[in-house]
Amino acid sequence: MKLAMFGCLASQLQRTKLTAYRAAWFTLLLVLQLVSTPLQAQGPTAQAKPPAAPSNSNAGLHSTTNGNGRPALRSRDERYRLRPTDVITVSFMLTDMFNQTVSVQPDGFISLRVVGDLRVANLTLPEVTKLIRTAYASIVSPQEIVVELKDFEKPYFIVNGEVGSPGRFDMRGDTTVTQAIAIAGGFRDSAKHSQVLLFRRVSEEWTEAKKLDIKRMLQAGNLAEDPHLRSGDMLFVPKNMISKIKPFIPTSSLGLYTRSF
Repeated sequence: MKLAMFGCLASQLQRTKLTAYRAAWFTLLLVLQLVSTPLQAQGPTAQAKPPAAPSNSNAGLHSTTNGNGRPALRSRDERYRLRPTDVITVSFMLTDMFNQTVSVQPDGFISLRVVGDLRVANLTLPEVTKLIRTAYASIVSPQEIVVELKDFEKPYFIVNGEVGSPGRFDMRGDTTVTQAIAIAGGFRDSAKHSQVLLFRRVSEEWTEAKKLDIKRMLQAGNLAEDPHLRSGDMLFVPKNMISKIKPFIPTSSLGLYTRSF
């Protein structure tokens, strides 16, 4: 009798546990259904629209960045832009009394008869022509005006550091890095041939720096990687290690250090 009662009680307890488990699972499924229902009602997530491009009221100006804070690289065939000390001639085909030759002032302006001062620095010749024609539009026909670049800054490159004659040199034709170093007197004994630095301006605010291993190129006899210079490029040849420590080496030990390098 006691065994029967115990078995019945155990069976009832097991059913109670199973019922509790089922209730717990049912409650969990109900909660999940309630949570997911609002999300499904909203439909597929809308894709975020890209931010509107900021209006650029200076679209016609010479930009120096590409929108990401990085320099906007110059094109290979970019037109020459006027600089201070450049000289231009303004000719009037029918009213030669207005003919004049003017120099770009240090502040970037030129002074013209009747119309006064115009800022032309950093503008190309076609842009300057359009600017001057607009300024004289109320006086003469724009097609009557011809603008020519008479004198300008000649192409140049700079070589500094451990070369025979550092300085600024006119660029007469196509010139490579090794040729520029030869023009500057060649490497000194104190030069570090493997770490020549080439500085090149890529915008008004950014300059690119590139390290060149001239020693490896010359030893291999392969100048295919010898860069061609552009106007305004600067080369810097640093000192080698022995030149840096030579002032602090006892004279008697200098031969030992020289052989070790």
